[in-house]
Amino acid sequence: MLPTFEENAPDYLKIAEIVIEHDDWKQALDSVIAVVRSVFLFDNMALFLNEAASGGLTEVVYARAIGRGRSAEADGAWGAEVAAQVATQNHLMVKTPDSTTPRSERVLFPYYLGLPLRAPQGCIGALIFVRYGGPTYAQTQIQRAQYIATQFSSLFERKRLLELVARLKDAQHQVDLQETFIATISHELRTPLGFIKGYSTTLLRSDTKWDEPTRREFLTIIDEEADHLKELIENMLESARLQSNTLSMKFQAIRLDGLLRDVILRNQSRYKNLKVTLDAPVCPPILADGVRVTQVIENLISNAAKYAPDAPITIHLSETEGGQRILFSDQGPGIAPEHLAHIFDKFYRVPGQSGSGSGLGLYICQQIIRAHGGDLLAKSSLGQGVTFIINLLTDPRNIVTGG
Repeated sequence: MLPTFEENAPDYLKIAEIVIEHDDWKQALDSVIAVVRSVFLFDNMALFLNEAASGGLTEVVYARAIGRGRSAEADGAWGAEVAAQVATQNHLMVKTPDSTTPRSERVLFPYYLGLPLRAPQGCIGALIFVRYGGPTYAQTQIQRAQYIATQFSSLFERKRLLELVARLKDAQHQVDLQETFIATISHELRTPLGFIKGYSTTLLRSDTKWDEPTRREFLTIIDEEADHLKELIENMLESARLQSNTLSMKFQAIRLDGLLRDVILRNQSRYKNLKVTLDAPVCPPILADGVRVTQVIENLISNAAKYAPDAPITIHLSETEGGQRILFSDQGPGIAPEHLAHIFDKFYRVPGQSGSGSGLGLYICQQIIRAHGGDLLAKSSLGQGVTFIINLLTDPRNIVTGG
């Protein structure tokens, strides 16, 4: 005699608790299946969900084959045809072998029970149970299956709502970033423009004569602020090109050891207190866009000079399987974990840091390295400096297409 609903009440309650408590729907289903088998007999179980784009069912999104006496062919019998009918008609369906099938062969034939997964917006999919060789589904068993289907519907509706909330949060986050970016750019543009306007107006005053050292000092400030303004505008344009996939790459054979030496030498004349130790043995050439890789290294040097002034920098080059790796380390203040996770995000700036920036530099650098088929990563902890890891392929042509 089959257990009554009351006798199985703890199991039904356990199923509901699992559905409510789990955020990961696959883990929830794994846990539920172990309980379901104690209240409902089945050999195979499959879940199908409606596809928003096409309006039809997806392939099986979750399936388990745990029953009796199955053939290899039976293992693949998930009931897609029954699921399609259940989802289209939005009603329960029972399908059993033809009565003329010899009893000795019935173990090879599936007994299907299909139940719609219903949500406020309509039928969202189908739950299929399969028994090989019977028994047929009694009304009390169908009611149990309907309860299970209701819980699965709740699970997937919760999944949908969680994904919707995540998308809304992400959209709001992007809006917040855009607003912060606009405010930042407005401020950053206003600052160099203010210097340029102020010093040029001062130089043009007809009632004052400036000595040559003062005049040169003013012109130097104007020149530096014009460079800052140019950098801001170029970062904004490059960000737009990256977003639209129109940033071109010109791959050619380059030697990273030579490139690093040139970049360091050039930047030592720009940053008088720059202290760099380079460990770069002679390495074979790789295919890369030398201008873009130089841009990445110069950005890292610029950031170190800006946010960790006077802190020593170490650059190490080594060969890896299929490529080369650059480790760029400074001994600055480091970055807290909650900020480290976001430093490559577009428009992100670590709160409280000295120095100014658009929040685009590291985002652009990472996208450039990824356009080479490699990656740019970072490791840090407060008080321990930052290490940037640049992985480049020897020949990225089989992975990326350059312009």
